[in-house]
Amino acid sequence: MNIANLVDTTELKKIKGLNAILLAGQAGNATGNIVADVVLGKSIPSGKLTDTWAASYEDYPSSKNFSHNNGDTNDEYYSDGIYVGYRYFDTFNVTPNYCFGYGKGYTDFETEVRDVEADAKNVTVTASVKNIGDTFAGKEVVQVYYSAPDGTIEKPYQELGGFGKSDLLSPGESQTITISFPTRSMASYDEKKAAWVLEAGTYYIRVGNSSRTTKVAAALNLKETVVTVQGKNLFPADDAPQELSKAGVTPYSYEGEAEEKAAAKQIDICSKCIKTETVVYSETPEAFPAYEGEKLTAADVKSGKATLKDLVSQLTVEEMAAVCNGTADGLGQEGFIGSSSDMAPGAAGDTTSILLEDRGIYNTILADGPAGLRLIPHFVVDADGKMVSSGNPLEDAFNKNEIEVPEGGTEYFQYCTAIPVAALLAQSWNMDLIRKCGDIVGKEMEEFHISVWLAPGMNIHRNPLCGRNFEYYSEDPLVAGMCAAADTRGIQSHAGIGTSIKHFAANNQEDNRMYVNEHISERAMREIYLKSFEIAVKTAQPMTIMSSYNLVNGVHTANSHDLLTAAARDEWGFAGYVMTDWGTSEDMSGLFAYKYNLKYGHSTSRECVLAGNDLQMPGQQGNRQEIVASVADGTLPLGQLQTCAYRILNVVLQSLAYDDCKPYGDQFDLEEAVTVTKA
Repeated sequence: MNIANLVDTTELKKIKGLNAILLAGQAGNATGNIVADVVLGKSIPSGKLTDTWAASYEDYPSSKNFSHNNGDTNDEYYSDGIYVGYRYFDTFNVTPNYCFGYGKGYTDFETEVRDVEADAKNVTVTASVKNIGDTFAGKEVVQVYYSAPDGTIEKPYQELGGFGKSDLLSPGESQTITISFPTRSMASYDEKKAAWVLEAGTYYIRVGNSSRTTKVAAALNLKETVVTVQGKNLFPADDAPQELSKAGVTPYSYEGEAEEKAAAKQIDICSKCIKTETVVYSETPEAFPAYEGEKLTAADVKSGKATLKDLVSQLTVEEMAAVCNGTADGLGQEGFIGSSSDMAPGAAGDTTSILLEDRGIYNTILADGPAGLRLIPHFVVDADGKMVSSGNPLEDAFNKNEIEVPEGGTEYFQYCTAIPVAALLAQSWNMDLIRKCGDIVGKEMEEFHISVWLAPGMNIHRNPLCGRNFEYYSEDPLVAGMCAAADTRGIQSHAGIGTSIKHFAANNQEDNRMYVNEHISERAMREIYLKSFEIAVKTAQPMTIMSSYNLVNGVHTANSHDLLTAAARDEWGFAGYVMTDWGTSEDMSGLFAYKYNLKYGHSTSRECVLAGNDLQMPGQQGNRQEIVASVADGTLPLGQLQTCAYRILNVVLQSLAYDDCKPYGDQFDLEEAVTVTKA
């Protein structure tokens, strides 16, 4: 199956004589050779599913009312709450065709838990993995889950806490794998307390190679409920959905589970040793003190003569409005959505070069993904350096090869590697491999002078019918967050370039995706739909974040201060800039009238700046005019506009446009979400 999304395997299983299914999964440039080698036994398949493949579409709890299924694409009600993917199938005891974490190879393994240790800081599982086959080598994934106690907050049957993949083991060969994750990562969100809490009770640690093969390995006992992070509720429900409850439901179980719990190693966790973090939320920024000296340049900032705030304080409102917008309507080329760059044909857009001549601040180029760098592979420029167009930008973008080269013109090629789609990368469960794929993209970004890769996409696979699941990783936020972090680290190991994790947040359907209102509880939003982004920010610090088109609980994400500033910056420590998806703060109903409607209207430029959505892409004159007018009439504080411009320029000055650039991530003290060691 050369596919990236789920299909109905119940129909496949009806085929007489079928005894194996190979999920190829759209592996990019090398797909043909890879599949041939696997079929011939020259290489060893070792993937595991990162989604639950149900026996019937109707088994997914979101199926009945998902997207167009109920005829309403204006409002999406997340009545499944936290019960997404295996959290639902395990808790409500619904048997899938293939469970989360499942995958076969050409050999079998035996996994034995050697020890479990835990304290107020970490939970650590040590297991030995042995290849018990007699012919083929292979790799195994050790998956560690936890079952949190039900207190005042309802919990799923189990949740993934950590995982690690073995090296290639020959028949009879074994390896010891140690997997460690923070104890506080087992916390649940309590809406009444507006806090993350570890509720008192017993936390069972489970180990297996899929969600349906886990065995109880230890029991962690917490005598008192602990608040791990005290914040505030950010996503009040405008029309709260009635969420699923497991009350009266008998969850999945297996023979011997009760005996395993009784015999499990008992570990007491010191409640008082877990410290509470209290979030300090930012206020509306004051205007920057005016720098009265000579006109400052990028060189002055880089030399330490002045600060970037000093430089920004000298910019006019019109200049800052230009900084906070892309250049699609600006310097020449006719742009279209997804290909609006004046500097690199096929790139998605640019930041402004309006400050280049007198400030020495270069533009940066932003190119799309997600399965590699997306540029026009073949183009022609005339004697004056202007790109020769077919008259149809879509044809140019998708490689119209027959382009006549005019006299004095030049023909160019910019071929890029097609890496595997995100869904397949996740199924490797191999963070080193994903980081290497990021490294491939990073090298090509350097070659083509691209500063920001508009990827990885990392929304949750809530439902199989989401049209962009192929470019997202998983139904599980830990897997999605770790994959995005690995991809980001690979890219940002190169000097002056970075990623833009997207679509922030809850872009889980494509019908009316620009204007749909997603009604989600605070808890589900934080535990499922934001958790992956939180992990990526805290462990990789992507250079940028891209907001989504949709609304969450009646507020456009692009205009949500609580999402973009309170959550991403104040709670998680995000340090880069936020940009809109293309056309977010414009009325796109005319361009896409056949598909979208405006029950809730579109977001606005003024509110983007107020929310901390720094860069509006691809940019148009109306965006800039609205910003200037809003400062003039007092509805947009000058300090807020200056702060947005500052954040953009802070990243621009670290980009590969400058010879002194360094790997962006080097300035941060980053830790892994899960630590894995092998012996």
